Amino acid sequence: MVSKVVILASAMLAAVAGSPVYPSPAYSAAPAYHAPADYSAPAPYSFEYSVNDPHTYDVKSQHEYSDGNGYVKGSYSLLEADGSTRTVEYTADDYNGFNAVVKNEGGYKAPSYSAPAYSAPAYSAPAYSAPAYKAPYSAHAYKPAYKPAY
Repeated sequence: MVSKVVILASAMLAAVAGSPVYPSPAYSAAPAYHAPADYSAPAPYSFEYSVNDPHTYDVKSQHEYSDGNGYVKGSYSLLEADGSTRTVEYTADDYNGFNAVVKNEGGYKAPSYSAPAYSAPAYSAPAYSAPAYKAPYSAHAYKPAYKPAY
């Protein structure tokens, strides 16, 4: 038993003595703090796009402008399934809110429709006699008996 302890102790000593020694890492100083940019301030912008895809019949466009102080003005248009063009012109500001004007131009006009006049059927209703069967049972009214719980 003593020999096992001696062997184990010598193995541990050899493992510790043979391990390499590394220098402690050197870290540079932390970078200086810079306040993040203020992205909440409104910035003026302007954009527009248009799509005209003959394969999917997707035809639409939009343009919008903002002065950076809360005023936005723009419009968009699209080709509807009936061939009409819907154009929406809008403005938005802090005082008036969002206002939109919608215009529909062109397209298919459905014919006027009037419901046909109703007339009573030309045949007489058949006469039915009362059913000739008797009910298989007679239902009795259920009246539970009152029994106190105590």
